Amino acid sequence: MIIFNITVNISYAAEKEWLAYMKETHIPEILATKLPLECKLLRLLTEIENEGSTYTSQFLFRTMEDFLAYQTNHQSELQEKHHQKFNGQYVSFRTLLEEA
Repeated sequence: MIIFNITVNISYAAEKEWLAYMKETHIPEILATKLPLECKLLRLLTEIENEGSTYTSQFLFRTMEDFLAYQTNHQSELQEKHHQKFNGQYVSFRTLLEEA
């Protein structure tokens, strides 16, 4: 299994709107591609002092090929929609993990 992990620190001012967007729009759009099997949206409980809350979205893919198909055919468009809506209100990084 492949896990595509996206960690986002979202400003406190935008957090409520961002969380609703993630649950109601962004994650369902990604899952609608039929490439990830599921997604977990988690809030970091061990926060460091910063200007927002930190969340991680973990998308589970059956194979690396499924992830690469998502990355090639869908990721840029969906990422850009998120960026346009919350530009300047978040920082993020991505990691790709494989189940051992």
